[in-house]
Amino acid sequence: MSAKRPVTGLQRSTLPNGLTVLSETIPGVRSIAFGAWVRAASVHEPRDRMGVSHLLEHMVFKGTRSRSAHQIALALETLGGSLDAYTAREHTAYQARALDAHLATAADVVGDLVFQPLLRDDDLQLERKVVLEEISTVEDTPDDLVFELHNEAMWGAHPYGYQILGTRETVSALGVRELRELHTRAYNPPQVVIACAGNVQHEQLLDVLEKTGWSAHPRGDDRPLRAPALSPSEPGVQHVKREGAQTHIVFGSPTVAYGDPRRYAAALVDTILGGGMSSRLFQRDTGVHGVYVGTAPKTARDAAAAVRDQLARVAADSLTDEEIASGKRQLAGSVTLSLESVTARMYRAASSALYDEPYRTLDETLALIEAITAEDVAAVCAEFYAPEKQTVVSLGPEPAVP
Repeated sequence: MSAKRPVTGLQRSTLPNGLTVLSETIPGVRSIAFGAWVRAASVHEPRDRMGVSHLLEHMVFKGTRSRSAHQIALALETLGGSLDAYTAREHTAYQARALDAHLATAADVVGDLVFQPLLRDDDLQLERKVVLEEISTVEDTPDDLVFELHNEAMWGAHPYGYQILGTRETVSALGVRELRELHTRAYNPPQVVIACAGNVQHEQLLDVLEKTGWSAHPRGDDRPLRAPALSPSEPGVQHVKREGAQTHIVFGSPTVAYGDPRRYAAALVDTILGGGMSSRLFQRDTGVHGVYVGTAPKTARDAAAAVRDQLARVAADSLTDEEIASGKRQLAGSVTLSLESVTARMYRAASSALYDEPYRTLDETLALIEAITAEDVAAVCAEFYAPEKQTVVSLGPEPAVP
């Protein structure tokens, strides 16, 4: 196997079967976070199979060759740990939190989920209902639904605009055959990234993976899954009429991808524009900035006008020196606090492999934030934040933008 041991403390190996393994030792803790990222998710789905990655993520918990659903649920819970999973746009993740003494159990359970699910038809009938209920929940939650509508409006027919949960039609049509086809194609060691952080040594982690069978799985299909070329729609305004006590509005546009060094400047601008009210998402191929407003219908147009005015000011005049300094402090504090947990450090380790980005220490990251210049901020503001570049979607009784 090949191994890299950067001075930053992150250690990385590639096993003979193609599995990528990363670890970071965190002194002074007695726990570990262990995760497996499969490089397959909604961006790789054809439209008629929208939601298949998320449905497969649900189904692996219904039983494996060595554990029942009940045993999976209790495997870590009875040890004081936890087990979770999620489907994003570019990958599907399975993760465990446990005491350091239970690393082998965590690795064994996650390995079971990734490589040994039963995928039975009887389980699918029940789990499909669970996913359909999730879709209904989004439809009944306007401040969630408006983001789905905005995403679709911004990306059009591209899979970045797909709903991760799928639609009622696509989920109802998916069968065990489609789940097994995806599992066979994508759930192979070369498509998987393992990351572990906490009280763990890299050689110890490799030994655990050997003993729990990770290294014994064959390479399988090692061709990377590909997403279609990006094709965002032209900016525009869309309103979806729906009765309710509020009008929900999202302004947003594509920005920079995860590996683009300008993402720090973009994150700073978003921090100043709204902090918790503003969302940002950096992916491998693209990023998105967004501003969300929920307001009474009678004030919706005023609220939308205020957002447009603010975006126009930022695009034309950028931020003041004082705002940039404040944004740096907020961003540096947010990054520092986010890395206080072993789970966050696990995510950071995985990201270096998932996005082919050099691993940076906290001090190196803070130095990049401090190095943001007024010119960097002005360039980002001018390129991405002008009102005419925004896709605007409102959901409520009346349009928020004429």
